[in-house]
Amino acid sequence: MVRGGGSGPALVRVETRVAGLSPGQPVTLRAVAADDRGCLFQSCAHYRADSRGELHLGTDASHGGDYTGVEPMGLFWSLAPAGMEKPYQRLVPRNTGAPMKVEVLVHQGHSPPGSMPGPVVAKAEVQRLFTTPGVRRIRLKEGVVRGSLFLPPGEWDGPFPGVIDMYGDEGGLIELRSSLLAIRGFAALSLPYFDFEDLPRVMKELKLEYFEEAARFLQRHPKVKGPGVGVIGTGKGAELALSMITFLPEVVAAVSISGCSSNTVADLHYGDMTLPGLRFDMKKVSVSDSGVFDVFDALDDPANPANSASVIPIEKAEGHFLLVVGEDDRMWKSSLYAELAIKRLRQHGKENFELLSYPGAGHRIDPPSTPFCQVAMDRVLGVPVLGGGESKAHAHAQEHSWGKIQEFLHFSRYFLACSIYTSEC
Repeated sequence: MVRGGGSGPALVRVETRVAGLSPGQPVTLRAVAADDRGCLFQSCAHYRADSRGELHLGTDASHGGDYTGVEPMGLFWSLAPAGMEKPYQRLVPRNTGAPMKVEVLVHQGHSPPGSMPGPVVAKAEVQRLFTTPGVRRIRLKEGVVRGSLFLPPGEWDGPFPGVIDMYGDEGGLIELRSSLLAIRGFAALSLPYFDFEDLPRVMKELKLEYFEEAARFLQRHPKVKGPGVGVIGTGKGAELALSMITFLPEVVAAVSISGCSSNTVADLHYGDMTLPGLRFDMKKVSVSDSGVFDVFDALDDPANPANSASVIPIEKAEGHFLLVVGEDDRMWKSSLYAELAIKRLRQHGKENFELLSYPGAGHRIDPPSTPFCQVAMDRVLGVPVLGGGESKAHAHAQEHSWGKIQEFLHFSRYFLACSIYTSEC
């Protein structure tokens, strides 16, 4: 018998127990899930039953498979494309309204990853929910701004801290993090900026006025407590978050996950001002024997005085920064870029920042238990690109940073907004 079934929000740790085994019996636990397109993902780990013939993933260690050690959520964050699927795909739910179904199976014996597992002795289904009853999802078409606004359950009166949520060069609308933030008491606006509805198809150039209009919309929403709003971004979205808090007075707190301290790729315009985008030099890209592209050294050096026009003048910001980086990020040098940002702030006498730096973590640090993906297909290049990181360290970085991000956004003194966890409003 395996216990781990039922439904629960994706942020809730699944408690997996197995009973009815023989004392010391070797078994392989396997998880299987499918994404919105039907692509299968799976993971496995080797365990031995205790003297009572039981297992508890919260206290018992895996001895092999896709991870080792005591990892209660290891079967979830180690999910990877099954052998018959195309490699380098990322398991990212696009429809936050539907649960992700994960089947957990117990097989006899220890079967190495990729091999045929032994007979199934028990199984259960877990449904991972990305929203909760009462969370409101409002599709946004306000002026030129597009996206989805997620509001906490109706029984919470609010108003709530407002947060704009953005991702990187994959484009389109990604709602997962916004939905999870709404569960935690934020009014979260998932904001695409290209390749969605009538927005530009490709990211050739960007206008900060678009993001300004989004910030003003959120700031003025009756369910948002001001006077300012926050912004969280990953990759290119992180860099845009830094520009928003620098130039837009509506933005008072910014979370930069794996961002650059200079503007990159697409020129950024704001009125008469332009921050040119740093470019990637494809001559500096290396390709492994397996065809994986390593672009770590390809971006123009933001510390080079010749590229000073692209530097985001973050010292002008009155708000507060949270910089989150993985020290094994191979997409680009996010640790270095965080150092450059901190150096610039301190040169101007500012200490309005916090840094979370994680050894062994790669590029895309998502909410907890999101499957680790060391190599992913790049939407722009159309090739597999190395993101870096080691699975266990990256998973731990995701879990730790998520709590710190929420603390920062809830309690930043620049919000002057109460938390739903306090009684003072």
